[in-house]
Amino acid sequence: MISLNPDTLTGRENYKLLTGSIIPRPVAFVTTLSSEGVLNGAPFSYFSIVASEPPLLSVSVQRVDGVPKDTARNAMEHKAFVVHITDEDNVGAVNVTASRLLPQESEVTLAGLTPVKSTKIEVPGVAEAKIRMECILEQVIPLGGQEDTPACDLLIGRVVQYHLSEEAYQNTYVIAKELRPVSRLAGNNYAKLGEQFTLERPQ
Repeated sequence: MISLNPDTLTGRENYKLLTGSIIPRPVAFVTTLSSEGVLNGAPFSYFSIVASEPPLLSVSVQRVDGVPKDTARNAMEHKAFVVHITDEDNVGAVNVTASRLLPQESEVTLAGLTPVKSTKIEVPGVAEAKIRMECILEQVIPLGGQEDTPACDLLIGRVVQYHLSEEAYQNTYVIAKELRPVSRLAGNNYAKLGEQFTLERPQ
């Protein structure tokens, strides 16, 4: 067994260990709206469920030299964002949105995605996702780095509206084989859902 002290590793080395070990990770495609009305979109694999009552999601948005990215800044300004589940059909377009653009440029437009109005928030989603969730910003927590230059902004969003395709949602259940979600691995690698198995939980 190899033992490593993270304090002796570079940031890049810690990144490679974490993203190579904590796999697979679901990919959230997040849309936000700038104060100028530009629809921003970006993928995030530092993404998870926080709670179900009320329904809360977390998205960790890494900063660049202590400066919040467009997604975090827009979410904080509008107090809202939309989370889409990335799947086999839209992952190519979602990957395009990882391009570094100026704040006044829309990754959604660049990727050829179709904006669609939300029901309860001002921020639009995109039509290409089989599942999207309208969220209001419950809390934002700056974490890591130094006190005056955090490493990331942890966005906690409360889901206020679900939108699900008919094939992916049946009889109160999300049908994984119809959703066909993809997950992030290390580097430029992704994975499909793959083989499934069932284990009964102990009583």
